[in-house]
Amino acid sequence: MPFKVNTNINALKAYYQLAKVNAQTTKAQLRMASGKRILQVADDTSGFNVGTSLKGKVAVMQGAQNNIAAAKNMLSTAEGALLGINDLLVSIEGKLSDATNPTNDRTALASDIQALAKEIQATLKNTKFNNTDLLFSAAGSGFTFQVGEAGDTINIDYASSLASTGGGGYASGISASLASFVNVSASTLECTTGSTSVASLQTALASLKSAVTDALGDIGNFTQRLDIKSDTLDVAITNAQASISRLFDADMAMEQLKATRSQIIGQAATAMLAQLNMAPQQVLQLFG
Repeated sequence: MPFKVNTNINALKAYYQLAKVNAQTTKAQLRMASGKRILQVADDTSGFNVGTSLKGKVAVMQGAQNNIAAAKNMLSTAEGALLGINDLLVSIEGKLSDATNPTNDRTALASDIQALAKEIQATLKNTKFNNTDLLFSAAGSGFTFQVGEAGDTINIDYASSLASTGGGGYASGISASLASFVNVSASTLECTTGSTSVASLQTALASLKSAVTDALGDIGNFTQRLDIKSDTLDVAITNAQASISRLFDADMAMEQLKATRSQIIGQAATAMLAQLNMAPQQVLQLFG
């Protein structure tokens, strides 16, 4: 083996190995410090791209979950109002039955029916969710929510039965049906036949009750669909996050093993570098 002093090749080789193992130690320590497997894109380019795409999809699905929660809250608000309206309609039904008794005070009964009908009108007009009409005008066309990835939407239309009651558009339909109760008089309650009679009011009332019942049924169906959508999203989000974790999260135990191994090898490499760095001194013995 030749003895060269100017360039210590073996020491350089040991230095490169030491630098390499120190870099491995540093990477393992940084992964433990950050909890991340991918510290820079170069660590896993394809994994980074896939994980980033999955993060975007998770964000969209989490937004859809928020939409579903808002839609369910909206439906709960509308349901509560419609249940109250249904109770008022039942009360009116009882008053109309009382009106068929000629010994009752029909003037007082007409006043009661008017009050109940006006309260129904007020509930229809004032039931809102975040300043959005739920049972009047705007509700006639329904509400569209995104409940999944782009393009996965649901149109929640539970008020169409209310809009069609009495014929015409939403406002004219429901308002026309209630108008006969708001403007009812004792003379109307005294009549048994004709377009302005107890019988006609009972027919109109049956139509209103049917519309409210249909709306409540639609609300129940949409709530069930939203529950299913929510469960599906929960599973999809969980699976996507599991994939993201596999790509981005560091295995702390494995990184600790790598760091310990690299530290031991680094110490040995440092010792060997020191010995190889002193090796050229053997040449001095030739001058003894």
